[in-house]
Amino acid sequence: MAALPAQRLFLAQSSSFAPSTSAARPRPRPRRSGVATCRTALRVPSGIHTAQDSVSLKLDWIDVPASPSVDVDGGSVSVEKLRAIADAAADRAEMHDIIGRQRDNWNHLLLHSTNSLTLAASVMAALAPAAPGVVALKASAGVLLASAAVTMAAVNKIQPSQLAEEQRNATRLWRELERDLRAALALGAPTTTTKDDVQEAMDRVLALDAAYPLPLLPGMLEKFPKAVEPARWWPRRRAAQPKRSRSFGRRGSASGNNGWTQDLEEEMRGILRVIKAKDEQEFLTVGKLVLNLNRGLAVAGPALAGTAALASVFIGSGEAGAWASGAAVFGGALAAAVNTMEHGGQMGMLFELLRNCAGFYRKIQEDIEANLGEPDLERREGGEVFATKVALKLGRSLSDLKQFRKMASPSIRDEDIEEFAGKLF
Repeated sequence: MAALPAQRLFLAQSSSFAPSTSAARPRPRPRRSGVATCRTALRVPSGIHTAQDSVSLKLDWIDVPASPSVDVDGGSVSVEKLRAIADAAADRAEMHDIIGRQRDNWNHLLLHSTNSLTLAASVMAALAPAAPGVVALKASAGVLLASAAVTMAAVNKIQPSQLAEEQRNATRLWRELERDLRAALALGAPTTTTKDDVQEAMDRVLALDAAYPLPLLPGMLEKFPKAVEPARWWPRRRAAQPKRSRSFGRRGSASGNNGWTQDLEEEMRGILRVIKAKDEQEFLTVGKLVLNLNRGLAVAGPALAGTAALASVFIGSGEAGAWASGAAVFGGALAAAVNTMEHGGQMGMLFELLRNCAGFYRKIQEDIEANLGEPDLERREGGEVFATKVALKLGRSLSDLKQFRKMASPSIRDEDIEEFAGKLF
């Protein structure tokens, strides 16, 4: 009860010092678009009374900025699309990693199981002529050799080691795409992200899906192509605009030219020529040799196992039984050796590795051509940054790139070029 008079006294003093209504309340401002207004009336609880019936405290118009309007066709939607593409790239990388390990296990398991079948059948064929149950042994040897021949043909068709290499490379490239998109999202803003950025990311996704498909059948890449071409996992670039004459100022000066100088352009042209004449052609040439060797082994393995299975039918049948047993044993042993050379040596993986290396240098070529073909120097990638990227991809230092200036001269023939551009591969 003692607190009640004190509260009445406090409220009375507050009301006596309060300004008049006309002076305290400013005129209400007109509403504006994009601004939220609120008006709140606060009243003293009904149990407290003053000389007046009640005291009202009112908050006048308060301007609260509303959330900015979002353009559904603008940056915020593009950012969400890029985030969705980055999530899809992370998911693709995980799938390729899992499937790659699975197919690598296929290669080891099928190799050992096929060799076990072939060698066990060869032993049975060798023991069949001297064994009492010659029919059972030669039948078992024939069935095992036929099974080995069919298994070899199927494994040679799909090339598990090459499949595993495809998935390993795809995993790395999908993770690279995810890193690029995450970096763009971290550094960019809704106002700087456009539909072109989303379309470029989608093109990279579709190009990767086409270059390294997940399904085995159908959709698997051709394992024995007629022509060896570099692997391609990036989208096609738009046609470059025709060049215009431009001035770099004094030679070697990069001021006002986005880091590009005449010397740097000559270095890039020299590197481009050396990559075309030496690096890419070297990998394609070796790739053709490996492909032909792998094709021969893929045919020889099942053929030898099938011949051995056919010879096992004649084991123990008169005069032909003597050489039939030897033919079955010899054919089975050779089939196991060929199978070990092909899949134990991972010839398919080696061919895919050479294709990917050739594609690596093809991509460097297109990057250099795209920058040199852009007439507007400001629209190119920064010259110093681009030169650093090229040097790192080639496994060289920036000073090593200067030696390629002379290679841009048309007086030097391709046959006279001895050194390779890349040291990394």
